[in-house]
Amino acid sequence: MPETPRKHRSHHGLLTIFDKHRFLLLFLFLLATLIAYPYTEHSGFGFYAFRALGSTVIALSVYVVSFRRGLAVVALILAIPALVQHLVQPGLGAGFLPLFNLMLSFAFDLWIVVAIFRRVFADVRITSETIFGALCIYLLNGLSFASVYGLMADLQPKAFFLDPLVNRHIVPDRFDFIYYSFGMMTQLGAAGITAVTDQARSLSVLEAILGQLYLAILISRLVAAYRMQTPVADS
Repeated sequence: MPETPRKHRSHHGLLTIFDKHRFLLLFLFLLATLIAYPYTEHSGFGFYAFRALGSTVIALSVYVVSFRRGLAVVALILAIPALVQHLVQPGLGAGFLPLFNLMLSFAFDLWIVVAIFRRVFADVRITSETIFGALCIYLLNGLSFASVYGLMADLQPKAFFLDPLVNRHIVPDRFDFIYYSFGMMTQLGAAGITAVTDQARSLSVLEAILGQLYLAILISRLVAAYRMQTPVADS
């Protein structure tokens, strides 16, 4: 019997740690997803391990925005089609429902990004969690645009061209679009894959602009917060 309060305190302490470092946890799992994808997607056990990792990212995304009940409820509802899209990955050729599910999955990504953005940039005091929250937004933006590129490739099979000299396949897959998305967002480019149609090129330009604007807004926000904290520290 004496051990029961001790276990309760340990569980409460663990939940407190998770609550204080929720953005750090999400950032680590997002980073693990990017690192693990090329090593797990085409192997037997790795396929299921990657699905479990992605499901954990979705669950953490809902947990991250649980600081407000309304945000959490909407995120929980949108997480259902996001889980279906991640686990099943239905082909868009099956009809309207897979396309509608993919749009709801993108809406989930957008909702999480907006919720984290409002939380991070509303904080007056800059902490490590603020930094990790901003990094989560950056990674989620890249992954969200990768989903949009995948949708565009399904609707327009000739939207992207893979150079056969540097690729072993001719049809772009999910990781090709992740590679292309972060290449556009960082303006480093993505050698071996090219946007062909006007719609694909327009979306690529939009991502490149948003990526640079986000970095500019983030830096200005950090500088402004630092200037606000300096007089307090000096006094």
